[in-house]
Amino acid sequence: MGIATTVDFASVAPIDMMMAEQSASTADDLYRLGIAYSTGQGVSVDYICAHKWFNLAALRGSDDAKACRSELTAMMTQEEIAAALKSAREWLSTRTH
Repeated sequence: MGIATTVDFASVAPIDMMMAEQSASTADDLYRLGIAYSTGQGVSVDYICAHKWFNLAALRGSDDAKACRSELTAMMTQEEIAAALKSAREWLSTRTH
């Protein structure tokens, strides 16, 4: 069992964001990653990444993530949405084996 930590994404360096992405597992962790990418907290704004993290958090039951994902979807092209969904599937595939 690992130690749970809360990450302030506004103050993390890019390498720390990579570690946060790799260790994210709860709906809250995934939701916070979505917030970071949708608002540029510690990373450049990236709606595709944000959608991916919100989608993964929504799959784990986060209603807030569902709402944020819906807002982002309205601002994205079909190609961007497809890329976000593909990225989410790829992330999931590395966690289920």
